[in-house]
Order: sequence, then C-alpha cells, then structure tokens
Amino acid sequence: MEKKDIKWSELGFGYVKTDKRYVANFRNGAWDEGGLTEDADIVMNECACVLQYAQTCFEGLKAYTTEDGRTVCFRPDLNAARMYDTALRLEMPPFPKERFVEAVKQVVKANEAWVPPYGSGATLYLRPYLFGINPVIGVKPADEYQFRIFATPVGPYFKGGVKPLTLCVSDFDRAAPHGTGHIKAGLNYAMSLHPIVEAHKAGFAENMYLDAATRTKVEETGGANFLFVTKDGGVVTPKSDSILPSITRRSLMYVAKEILGLKAEEREVHFDEVKDFAECGLCGTAAVISPVGKIVDHGKEIAFPSGMDEMGPVTKKLYDTLTGIQMGRIEAPEGWIVEI
Repeated sequence: MEKKDIKWSELGFGYVKTDKRYVANFRNGAWDEGGLTEDADIVMNECACVLQYAQTCFEGLKAYTTEDGRTVCFRPDLNAARMYDTALRLEMPPFPKERFVEAVKQVVKANEAWVPPYGSGATLYLRPYLFGINPVIGVKPADEYQFRIFATPVGPYFKGGVKPLTLCVSDFDRAAPHGTGHIKAGLNYAMSLHPIVEAHKAGFAENMYLDAATRTKVEETGGANFLFVTKDGGVVTPKSDSILPSITRRSLMYVAKEILGLKAEEREVHFDEVKDFAECGLCGTAAVISPVGKIVDHGKEIAFPSGMDEMGPVTKKLYDTLTGIQMGRIEAPEGWIVEI
C-alpha cells in the first residue's frame, strides 16, 4: 500500500479528513448492518438529542505500522468493552462489541494509505462515537442513535512531545462522586474546556484535578491518567470511582509488573504525598506517556527529581516497552495486537 504524500513528522494532534468512515444506525430497536461511507458530514434535526442534552460518548484508539511493515491496532476489544459500559450508563443502546472491533478493522483497512510509516512518530488515530440523533425536547433518552468511526493521522498530543510538562492544581472539579467520571462521555470533556483554557492562559500544559468530595486526593487531568514513580522505583496510579479506566494505564501497569518486574499498585494517592515521588507522567491513548516535570499548587512548586529536560528512567522504560510492543519491536502479550 502506497502511503499518502504527507510530512508525517510535522503532524500535530489535529483532524485530517481521510477517505472512509464507518456508520451504523439504531432504529426501531435494532442496529442496521452498517458500512463504510465517503461522506464525512452528519445531517440531523435541530432538536436532535445530542444537541439538546449531550447524549453522546466516544472512544480513542490508534493504528500503527510495525517495524516489519504490518498494520495493527492496540487492544480494540477493551475500547469496545468500555464504550459498551459507557452506553449503558447514558441509557444508549450499546454497539455490539464484536461489531465494534470489526468496524475498527474496516476503517483502518479502508484508510491504510493514511497509516503513518514506521519511525515517523505519527499514528492513525481512530475515533468511534455514539450519539442520540432523533428530535427530543423533553428530558429523556433518544429513540434513534448513530454509531460512527473516523480516522485521522496525528502527531504527538502535547506540542513538546516527550518534553516534561508543567501542570497546575485546578480549582475546578472534574467529576462528582457517583457521577460520570468513570465513563467516556462527551459531557465530561465539555466541563473541562474552561479549566484547560484558563490553564493554558497561565502557561500550564494541563490541570491536575483533585477529588471533588475532599480535594485531598489526586484524580486525573482533563484527558489523561496519572502514573507516579516512587523513589525506590515502584509504580503507583491513583484509584478512584470517578477516574476514567484508561486502557493505556491498564497496559502500562501490566508492563510494569509482569514484564519489567516492578512493584506496581493502584491505590488512593493523597496530594500531600505527591512531593515524595521521584517521577510523574500522564498516560492515555493520545499521549502514551508524557512526563511531568513540575506541578504548581497556587504558586507553590512541586518539582520532581527527574527534572524538566527528559523523561525519568522508569517512565522512559515503561514508554519504550509499551511503544515497543505496539510497534512490533517487543513480543506482545496474547491478544494485545490486532493485525489488519
């Protein structure tokens, strides 16, 4: 497959229209057979439920070119399962998990010329999403839904790539106890837009959100989970019912414990212990791992010993191992890599 003539290494994390996308519709209590289309536009009524009451959710995953030239995806079955759970929470009909994975394969295969070449630093980002599309004026779930997947080639999520970031502790809450923080709903990201704009204006890359109930425990940022490294080389990630269950984080914790032989634990992380960690990183599909060099709490700086120049040694080992698995340089655990 001849690749598109693109300066892959210059790509940012933005939308580029590709050739095909997948669409399926839910009407009269059932999903239709779905299929690929070239039409990137969505036509809906002005009173569509998604426009009135934000009944929508999404996923994010990537396709890669491996070192030996194969096109693969990373753990799409987990994205299918997470979207299934999210749909149930939002009173939407879940898209069948097996069909989700098959639709991912169809979209990648149809856009294979857009999958960046190995070593370019870019990937093909896939965005599955589901939303209520029929008119709804009273507050209730929609009756009709649309499931779609589009693909776009992307570069690093953060402009600095693997350059350590500076975060600030947010005065806003990301998610309420017993709310929707644990699902990938569009409404969670809508509420984070104002805080992230304010953070950027102040010169920070992202916000650190604390738990809404006590504001004493670390949760996550607007778009990624936290990983901390202890001074003795262990890996710790915050545990909370209002944190999104990141597939990248889950994979990194497995890598830490089962492949690298590190102590790895998911537990509550109190903000007052953050100063005692040796390294900090943000993990997610888009970022993989982005190192954090400094966190600013209302003028008070917490600077990690790993510094502001490069990833700390444990974070780098995690990053290199996971990306090595994704790119085919390291043998993957069973079921992690799906070849297109």
